[in-house]
Amino acid sequence: MHNFKKLDIWYKSVELVADIYRLVNIFPQIERFGLVSQMQRAAVSIPTNIAEGSAKSSDKDFARFLEISLGSAYELETELLVAFKLSYIESEIYDQFQKKISELQRMIDGFKGTLIV
Repeated sequence: MHNFKKLDIWYKSVELVADIYRLVNIFPQIERFGLVSQMQRAAVSIPTNIAEGSAKSSDKDFARFLEISLGSAYELETELLVAFKLSYIESEIYDQFQKKISELQRMIDGFKGTLIV
């Protein structure tokens, strides 16, 4: 069992959640139940699955939850691109978030590779 609170991937993903929640506040009201909701759910899913997986009794089970977390990060990356294409965010903001998400994806994948499965 791993202590998720000591994992950099968990901490960085929680920070990303807060950043995403702040970001979507500038989106049009019409997106409240669409893209905003999807982005929030995908973002929250990342640290949630890391935390849940850390409680599993085997590294194999933990790795499965890390894969789910990674999938949510890719989902969020796609939704961010859609928001950019719809001109909800500027290119500088898009680039900043894209960089954060890509770094987190690499970190999760790298950590998953350290588990004995």
